[in-house]
Order: sequence, then C-alpha cells, then structure tokens
Amino acid sequence: MRRRPTARGWALAAAGVVALQTGIGLGSLDLVRMGVLLLAVPVTALVAVVLVDTVRGRRGLEVHRDVHPEPVHVGQEAEVRVDIRASDRAGRARLAGLRFSEQAAVELSGGRALRARVQRRADHATVRYPVRATQRGRWPLGPLVVTRTDTFGVVRSRTTLGSESQVAVWPAVVALPAPSDVLVGEPDRVALGARTPSTDDANLRDYREGDDLRRVHWTSSARRGTLLVRSDERAGMRPVSVLMDLPVRPSTTEWTISVAASMALAMLDSGHPVRLAGSGIAVGTATGAARAASPYVHARSGPEARAALLDLTLDLTPARTSTDGEAALLDAVRLLDTSHASGEIVLAVIGPLSAPGRAALAHVADTAQGWALVREDGRHATDAREAHHTATALRRSGWRVAQVTAGEDPVQCWLRLLGSAS
Repeated sequence: MRRRPTARGWALAAAGVVALQTGIGLGSLDLVRMGVLLLAVPVTALVAVVLVDTVRGRRGLEVHRDVHPEPVHVGQEAEVRVDIRASDRAGRARLAGLRFSEQAAVELSGGRALRARVQRRADHATVRYPVRATQRGRWPLGPLVVTRTDTFGVVRSRTTLGSESQVAVWPAVVALPAPSDVLVGEPDRVALGARTPSTDDANLRDYREGDDLRRVHWTSSARRGTLLVRSDERAGMRPVSVLMDLPVRPSTTEWTISVAASMALAMLDSGHPVRLAGSGIAVGTATGAARAASPYVHARSGPEARAALLDLTLDLTPARTSTDGEAALLDAVRLLDTSHASGEIVLAVIGPLSAPGRAALAHVADTAQGWALVREDGRHATDAREAHHTATALRRSGWRVAQVTAGEDPVQCWLRLLGSAS
C-alpha cells in the first residue's frame, strides 16, 4: 500500500507553509489561521485514507482473471479479462472510486504500457486488454493495481488487489504435411503388424511400448499372463520419438523447439503415439533416464493430446555449455536403446556432434527408423564442417538426413527431410 499527496495536495501544503511563515513574520493572525487550514486539508485527508484502508482493507471486492486463449502460442495475441465484483454495500462504495491498471511480464507486454478498456456497473467492473506472447515459457500476469483518490483530490493511495496469474506460452508451431505415406509405407505396415480394417477387429497381439492402454484386452491378458492388445489399424501405428538437443544460443534453441514440436504434432495427427526425448524433458522423478523422455501421447485423446505434447515444451531450457547439452542428448539416446520399442520412428533435430555423440546416435538406426535434421548456425566454417561430418556419419548408419540452417522455414526443412528418402 502506497499513499502520497497528489499535485493538488502538495500545492495546498506548500501554500499553507508559506501562509503560516508569512503570518508569523508579519504578526498576522488571519494568515496564520489560513496557513493552518491549508495544511490541515492534506493532513486530514491522509489520516482519513489511512483509517478507511485499515478498516475496510480489501474486503468486499473479489477479483477473477481470465485469459483467452490460454495457453497461447508465441506470436499470438490473447485477451485478458479481469472482473472486479463488489460483494456488499461497502465494496460497491469502494468500487465506484477506484481506478485500475494491470501488471504483466515484459514477455507479454513487450515492455509497453497495457491499454485497457474499463466497463463499470454498480456492483462490478470489467477490465479488458490484449497481450502478445513473444517468448515461450510461463509468465506472470497481475496482480491488479487499484488507485483511489480522496474526496478533495489531495491524497492518492495505491495497492494491489487479487492474486498473480501465470500465462503459459507454447512455442510457435507450423502445420507440416502429413508424412504417413513416406515414413510408413505399406511394406513397413505389414511387417510391423499394422492391418487394414477387417470384420474381425478382435485380433490380438503382444503389447509393445507406445501402444494405447485402452486397446489392452484385459480378459485375454489375464488368461495368457501377458498384456495383449487389439491389433486393428490404429493399434498398429508405429510409435514415434522426437529427439532434440538444445543449443546454448537462445534464438537457435527456440527454433529447435518450434521445429521439433511441429514434427511431433504432424506425427500425432497422422495417428502415431508420440513422445519427446532429449535434454530438459522432466517427467515423473528427477533422476537420469526418467528425465530423458516423456510418456507416449496418443492421438485418440484429441485436442488434449496436442496440449499434452506442447505442455512438455514450456519449461525446456538449454544446457549451460555445449558439452552438457551433448551429455543430456546421449542420456536420451541411451533411453531409446533400452526402451524396447523395436521398429519405432525416431525424428531428431540436432546440432553438430562429437565423434562419441555421432557413434551413439548412429546406433539407434539398428532397431529404429531414423530421420534427422542436422542443424548449423551458419556463423562460422567450423560449425558447418562439424554439421557435415554429423550428417555423413548418420547417413552411413542408415539415417535419413537433411542439413538445415537455424532459422529456416520449418516446412521447407521438413520437405527436404522427406525428400531425402527418394
């Protein structure tokens, strides 16, 4: 709570001091009385404001904040609506004399003052204003700042009302062409147990990691002592792991996350169970491999599945050094090797790797179908040379590879990767 005189209050106080000193100097009782009266006005108003705030406090007013849409993607706008409601007569009296403003993180406001529209009624007020997300993450919004001026306009008090909210900002994503005809051709589908629709939808097969648990046939599983799933067309879709390493440079990190998220959503929309793997993926416990990959997300969950994937990107942060980043990537690669999801598809967005890193990633192609975008920043020749070495090593081990430059259009990068199969 901050209380201070307004410009009018300071002027009255200054005039009072001058009149008081002049009256004393000239021996004029009238000037002394006038000076005391002028000084008494702001002092009395300040005391009254203190007493009113102490007695009433924040009682009688309720604040509710709503953001739509929420979460929001980077580059998109959202509208914030703040409702302030008076629950009693004293609250309505306080509401009538309040002015409102909001606080927002610079990632939502762009460092500019928020321009709000205020609508008032007898028992409530509504504040609306737009925000524009400029960076992925979770950013604070609020609390509401309320300002009140006393009846004479000589003292202003300012305080906060309600609580702080958080706005989740997803990375910018783009719609990528459906990859199913390229990545999952008919020979692959037959070899991996995917079937065309038939009248007998109850054929069973052994459970594989990535299968939707809702496809488990519990009666047969209990009888056989092992998990069995119904092997209709959707149940046979190959699981997909989207692997990423996050560079130290922030702009390249955001581009990497945006491309990886777009690829993950494209595969999810095609019906594949999808998970994210790489540095910064923290789910479940906080130990080793549990932090290297998320659980599979299934397309049957609808919009909730897309939201679950994008939520995993909110708190991703790059490693402090490139060495730490590659170590985290290798942890994720080791998890892929031990997850027993044979025949899965691994989509990777990676930077230049050292020789041990290239060898570890090349080994993934022994049991999985690997597709990789090898990123270079394009800042110096060494970076481009190391990216070329990484791409060459992965191609020799059976990966499909496209070399890209950070900041390129994700759609063009994706099409180049798909075209590398021909």
